[in-house]
Amino acid sequence: MSDAHLPSAGGRALSPATGAPGAGRPLTAGLLLGVLGVVYGDIGTSPLYAARASLLLFGPEIGRADILGVLSMIVWALILTVTVKYIVFILRADNRGEGGILALMALAMRAARDERGRWLVALVGIAGASLFFGDGTITPAISVLSAIEGLKVVDPAFEEFVVPLSVAVILALFLVQYRGTGTMGAVFGPVTAVWFAVLALLGLVGIAQRPEVLEALSPHHAVAFAAAHPLATFVALGSVVLVVTGAEALYADMGHFGRRPIRVAWLCFVLPALTLNYFGQGALLLGDPAAIANPFYLLAPEWGRLPLVFLATAATIIASQAMISGAYSIARQCIQMGFLPRLIVRHTSETEEGQIYMPQVNWGLLAGVVILVLSFGSSEALAGAYGLAVTGTFLCTSTLAFLVFRRRFGWPLPFVVLVFGPLFLLDAGYFLSNVLKIPQGGYVPLIIGGALFAMMTTWHRGRELLFARFRQDSLPLRSFLARLPHSRTIRVPGIAVFMTSQADYVPNALLHNLKHNKVLHERVLFVTVLNEDIPAVPPERRREVTELAPDIHRVIIRYGFQESPNVPRELEQLRAEGVAWDAMQASYFLGRETVVAAVVPKMSRWRQWLFGLMSRNAVPATEFFRIPSDRVVELGVRVAI
Repeated sequence: MSDAHLPSAGGRALSPATGAPGAGRPLTAGLLLGVLGVVYGDIGTSPLYAARASLLLFGPEIGRADILGVLSMIVWALILTVTVKYIVFILRADNRGEGGILALMALAMRAARDERGRWLVALVGIAGASLFFGDGTITPAISVLSAIEGLKVVDPAFEEFVVPLSVAVILALFLVQYRGTGTMGAVFGPVTAVWFAVLALLGLVGIAQRPEVLEALSPHHAVAFAAAHPLATFVALGSVVLVVTGAEALYADMGHFGRRPIRVAWLCFVLPALTLNYFGQGALLLGDPAAIANPFYLLAPEWGRLPLVFLATAATIIASQAMISGAYSIARQCIQMGFLPRLIVRHTSETEEGQIYMPQVNWGLLAGVVILVLSFGSSEALAGAYGLAVTGTFLCTSTLAFLVFRRRFGWPLPFVVLVFGPLFLLDAGYFLSNVLKIPQGGYVPLIIGGALFAMMTTWHRGRELLFARFRQDSLPLRSFLARLPHSRTIRVPGIAVFMTSQADYVPNALLHNLKHNKVLHERVLFVTVLNEDIPAVPPERRREVTELAPDIHRVIIRYGFQESPNVPRELEQLRAEGVAWDAMQASYFLGRETVVAAVVPKMSRWRQWLFGLMSRNAVPATEFFRIPSDRVVELGVRVAI
């Protein structure tokens, strides 16, 4: 049974020039609002905690040179990591309009020169995807906590309510996921636009009080700070990187909006607003170092702090929603590319196939987020856990991008090294600095990412061994068809659809059916679902139909990693290709494999146990491929690996 899998770029039109969905759409205010709400929600909430976390290292006696040095590091992190790396270069690496770590991995795998190279590239992509889920667990926790902590600034008496209110907001957010993001999405853009406008306004007010803070725009302050305090600079990098969390979303969401709206929104709106706010917080600290307690909320006038808490909470909910939706999308891509077993995928929109809800992913994230909030209790404590997942994903992206731009796009090696070498070193500096925070919470994304990495590699390896065993034990289809006219097999009315992952071999379900029932249907279809390393397969390449013998056809159905399989819908189209099809006469035959240990196992015992556990808990093929359950015959097969 093919583990072909999932989601969907739906029927979005592709621009002939770039292949990006919606690339030809005019740049409208509505489109830019959508970009603000979906793409920049996460990075837009970083001012709540990033500047404070970066400057806390120096305590309440922080000096002017320290403030200007760290501010300079912050603004140049935004310029180098987000503007140069992602906006200028990484957005060029689209996989037929789609972005994200797995889309980049698919491009890099095509550029690999041999099977070993492809597997190494896959490992980098799996590592990046695993760390993404670690990031996805921490983002809602730290974002919501940092927003509601503003209540302590309004009145210290509210401190005991911060954690319970944070848990309540998080529970409400995850419990409404099944309804889809369509209704909520209508207000995401305007709310986020107001949020960025308030960030810019608060920053301008602070800068007006201390305009000398603008000196930090010069990188020489960062260089001087690093020269004077090399160890402190290295440690501070682990917190400075918090200002660019969410940068990966620029690339991951490229398929929804196209690269131009993302670039325009960043350069004209988001980057100026973030820079102004960070400088405003720095200006406040220049005048009152004690404001390090919470420079974001103390930047606002006293009468505006409570409304700001509500606006910040709304902004963090939007940021969390974007991360949750991204987790669904990445999980679906992992399934479709064969790195995770089948999971439940529910479509929450009748028109947008990309809007999905995955209950197992949702409840897993909810459990992780609530545990983090209760365990750490504050955004300051949780900041130690945050950076490792983000910087690990940055490193994976830079590694894959180097390979794609060199081999896929044919850039000269010196130019690729000149561009991505310094960016890789910067990412490595971020990552190594965050390694120091492992005892303070950095172990959290490592545990989450490590567990998911083990699951993905185990599933991928287990399926490879399973398919190899099928090929070894099965009868070649050509031989079976050659013998069929000379056999005494009874043909009965109806259509038999045999789902098989190996298009050139006889499905075990057919052999077992012949062995036990001694009959074969008048019309037979061997259906194989294949996954391709592109977002969406064009309609003209969706189905490949081959007549193998009279009334016996092989049907190969192809899906991209952004698409959800629907086998009955595709089989309905066979009439147009001259194949007699009647859904009411069709019976689907599926093999249900029970994995057992071989005499000489090819996987370690713990991997065999994990693979068996994942296999038993995978969503049934009937549900995943949308096959009517009342027309299915399942035949059990024991497979030794």
